This record gives sequence, C-alpha cells and structure tokens, in this order.
Amino acid sequence: MNLSNTKKKQLRDAVGKFSSANILVLGDIIVDHFIWGAVSRISPEAPVPVVDVTHENLLLGGAANVLHNLYAQNSRASLCGLIGNDAMGDHLLKLLAELGSPSAGIVRTLDRPTILKTRIVAQHQQVVRFDREKTGAPSQEQLEEICRFIDDNLDSFDAIIISDYNKGMINQPMMDHLRDRLKNMNIPLIVDPKPQHPERFRGATIITPNLHEAERMADMAIKTEEDLQTAAHLLQKKLASNAVLITRGEAGMALYEKGRPLFTIPTMAKEVYDVTGAGDTVIATLALGLAVGLTAADAATIANFAAGIVVGKVGTATASTAELLEAIG
Repeated sequence: MNLSNTKKKQLRDAVGKFSSANILVLGDIIVDHFIWGAVSRISPEAPVPVVDVTHENLLLGGAANVLHNLYAQNSRASLCGLIGNDAMGDHLLKLLAELGSPSAGIVRTLDRPTILKTRIVAQHQQVVRFDREKTGAPSQEQLEEICRFIDDNLDSFDAIIISDYNKGMINQPMMDHLRDRLKNMNIPLIVDPKPQHPERFRGATIITPNLHEAERMADMAIKTEEDLQTAAHLLQKKLASNAVLITRGEAGMALYEKGRPLFTIPTMAKEVYDVTGAGDTVIATLALGLAVGLTAADAATIANFAAGIVVGKVGTATASTAELLEAIG
C-alpha cells in the first residue's frame, strides 16, 4: 500500500497519541495455553504424532488479548468480564497486574471455570486444540455487577470494544444497557462480533467481522468485490452502524462507510505464520485510532499494519508501538 509522506506522518503522529487513550474492553475472557514441542515419530498406539514437549506458556486470550494489544501500543485499558474462582483465574489476574491493568471490572464466579484454550504446537504448526469452558449468559447478579461497573466508569473511557467469542458474556440485556448509557455520549463503540446474534450490535460505531462471519451475517456468499460491497452495505443497514470493516486474511481488509464507496486495503503481511489473535490486534488498533480522532479509513489502515505484524508471529501475539511505527515507515 503506497502512502504519501504526509499520510505516513499523520498515521505516525496518531500512534504517538495512543498513550493518551483509555479503552474499555467488554467480552469473553480466555487464557491461551500453548504447549510447544517437536514431532519426530508416530505413536505405535495409534496413527497420531508424538509431541516431545519443550516448553509451555499461559497467555491472555480472547477479550484479554485485546487488552494486551492495547497495552502493547502504550495505551491504558480496563477489562470487564467473567472468570472462574479457580487457579487459572488467579493466574489471569496476575497477568493483568503485570501489565498494570486494573481488575475492578473482572467478576469472579463459582458457577463456571476460567475459559482455557490449550493448543499443542510442533514445527510451527498447531497439532490439536482442546477447550475447557462452560458457556452461557451471566446470572442476574453477575449482570448487575457488570452494569454497575459500566455505569461507574463509562465517563473515563475514550472508546469501548466489544470482544464477542460467543461464550455468553456479550448478551442482549448488557448490550441494551450499554446502548442506553451511550445515547448522549460521543464514545465510539467498536464490535468484533460472532454471527449468531447480530441484532445485539445494532447502533455500533463500527463492526469488524471476518469474511466468513460477514457471509453468515449477511446470508450470502462473498466471492467478488461487488459481493463484498453488497454484503457490507447489507450489514451496515441491518445494524444501523456507521461502518463495517471486513477482515479478509491474506486479501487484507475492506471498509464500508455509510454513503461512501468501498475502501479496500491490501494486506501488509510479508509472511503468514499464524492468524491466532489477529482479529484482537485489528480491533484494538482500530479502537485506538478512532479514540485519538482518526477517520475510520485511517484507523483501519493502521489496524491493517498491526495485523500484518502479528500474523508473522507464532502464537497469540501483539504488535508494539515500535513495530507499528516501523511498518508505517
């Protein structure tokens, strides 16, 4: 993507302002567990690879990975969601404390474990993933605690991210409450949706489905740029949003704003090793761009640079401010 020197300076200046932003992340909190190893033989017990484990790590995942991306780009952020009253929940709080992130929005519960996704990776390839989780909407008591946190802190945020992994944290009553509170406030609402309940996100500033999610939400196949324009327009109209940003993997992104032609952004990735968490990086960077006053097109352009950085890394990764400035050039 060829940017003028003036545009590059504008984007670099915006990245420099990220440290002034304070973002709220509402969503499904996950711990990403990676087990790393090497495969040199097939098991004699069954036709499966034997992984010789070399090391493992526990990382912030889901909505917590969005938060991690925000901190990697020097902003401030708070996380709001559910975790279990268990050892994995303790570890997640420890990771938040290491970032310097407040934990007042974290609701601990006895009725579900902290969501854990375990991935076994060998020779830079994921061999298998297994999940430990209990999904479903929060209890009435938990919902009230979440809404109280929103009410008490909303004025301090420059943008709100909804990170929906369809685990139950993002539900109609909570979204109705949030929408009602945002009515007379100039705070961008940026949504990374799952396609099962698109009506929950009506009135968002911008939604960021990937191509597959956009197809499901628009109920149509997307094969051509004309299809892309049609689907994005349908979603924008259906959800009464200002804009729709469809992420397309190696094909880059496409932004549709109400009343404007489709704006396509080619990928910035030099090599793609792992797309795990790339959507989290996109929505974090997009929200920061909007929070510091960029247009949707310019915020999406920076988000595209950030995505190009993280897909070149293996595992749940982030893009730092230094990497972002280098990528912009």
